[in-house]
Amino acid sequence: MLWRHGQTAWNLERRFQGTTDVDLTETGRAQARRAARLLATLGPHAIISSDLRRTVDTAAELAAVTGLTVTHDEGLRETYAGAWQGLTHDEIKATYGDEYAAWKRGEPVRRGGGELETEVADRAAPLVERAVEKLPAEGVLVVVSHGGTIRTTIGRLLGLPPRSWEALGGLSNCAWSVLGESVRGWRLTEHNAGSLPEPVLGDDV
Repeated sequence: MLWRHGQTAWNLERRFQGTTDVDLTETGRAQARRAARLLATLGPHAIISSDLRRTVDTAAELAAVTGLTVTHDEGLRETYAGAWQGLTHDEIKATYGDEYAAWKRGEPVRRGGGELETEVADRAAPLVERAVEKLPAEGVLVVVSHGGTIRTTIGRLLGLPPRSWEALGGLSNCAWSVLGESVRGWRLTEHNAGSLPEPVLGDDV
């Protein structure tokens, strides 16, 4: 299960966060507490998380109700977006219009001189696979991460071509996606789940 962090002020302002360490809002903390109560009913066996504060604090809510210890890893951080970080979408379009348009077309772009989406998948997907290997049979892993990183990780695990990863769509704050193993590999069984639909506010919408 891949769970996105709660709301931040930069989400509301539509600012690219990337690896900038932005705190949750009070609404974000409440979202995390609510979601944690739901996820705890699934009986998770392990929690791994990005080491940025918005994911650390989100994961801590699930740890509090399950008694599990969270393992933090910088490999689960959001995509590093270089000069785009801290800018709104309108500011990016005004200054980096061609680069922004190429990214929206699905071309491999180092946004703001940062990481390619495939490089994010290269660091995050193997972490998830290694954590899954440590689970007991039928065990449940919760991965607490970021919208862009979750999408690229799902795309990589499902074996989808990178150009099609955008088709997965974004996750709302504190929503989650569920992957299950089958005889033919990974399957996406739920996406952007979390009860009632909410607007997707994120770095890469």
